[in-house]
Amino acid sequence: MSSYKIELKEGILRINFGEPAQNDQIVRDAAARLEEMATSGELAGGPLLKINGPISIPVAFVLAHKLAHIYGAVAFYDPKLGKYVISITHNPSYKLGDLID
Repeated sequence: MSSYKIELKEGILRINFGEPAQNDQIVRDAAARLEEMATSGELAGGPLLKINGPISIPVAFVLAHKLAHIYGAVAFYDPKLGKYVISITHNPSYKLGDLID
């Protein structure tokens, strides 16, 4: 089992911690899973990707680096706002800080 779970469900990247581990291992596991998903075509890119679930800062950097190259915009869910916040964008349809459902 992995220390970090990543799966694409209904157009949303669902993330969560798995087996207990330190961030060095979690970063490696997250990067390996993203690479696996990209190689299989599961992460094919597109105009927008929404991400929902708990994340550590080091893992957030791994996801941002990989996903910013294949998606026009990336949004993280903020439970306090009840919306997704555009955090990365190369897509003129979205501005940094935009809130979306």
